[in-house]
Amino acid sequence: MRSSLIPIGLASVMWTVVIGAGAALAADPFRPDGHFQMPDPAVLDPGMAEHLYARRVDEMAKSYALSGVPAARFYRSWRRANRAPYRSATHGDRYVNNYVNGTAAADYGRLAEGESMPVGSIIAKDAIAIDRQLRIFAGPLSVMEKMPEGYDPEARDWRYVLILPDGSIFADSSGTNAEGTGFCVACHQGAGDAADHLFLIPDPYRRTPRPQR
Repeated sequence: MRSSLIPIGLASVMWTVVIGAGAALAADPFRPDGHFQMPDPAVLDPGMAEHLYARRVDEMAKSYALSGVPAARFYRSWRRANRAPYRSATHGDRYVNNYVNGTAAADYGRLAEGESMPVGSIIAKDAIAIDRQLRIFAGPLSVMEKMPEGYDPEARDWRYVLILPDGSIFADSSGTNAEGTGFCVACHQGAGDAADHLFLIPDPYRRTPRPQR
């Protein structure tokens, strides 16, 4: 199996390139404060975003799978919850897609306030960076997995894994560089416990209607 660790120097370079070229690294590159901002991102309509994503996604998925993380191998076979890639400010203005496994499919986007996703739910979010010259750069694959109660109460028992485009595991809250997922936890806490730390896909991109509150 491919090692999940990469040399410190290479990891620093990869983090800069993948999460945001030209952005300043955090004091500790293995414990960033968030996804670095994509400089000069393109503003695309859904059709163009989907077209550009389709050009790269097969190659991206093959690389993610090198991580050995099961979700990275199978996420393309899961239900995609958005109809086209959408730009995510919290993911550095990259265009992202949300895939959900069978356990999550029935409840994702439909939770009533205060409900939680079932244990075993997995959400995989791939990403591409596109600049105004329409150059495409593969982004990381972010994975959330609902673990049994007590795994991490502050994170609503979500496990976070961040996989770089070359298949290296940058951080895994159950393993490699666990502290490097701290910014994932902090960001998703902003969605609130009532939403089970989940942010909704923007309405124009949702495949399912916004749940009634």
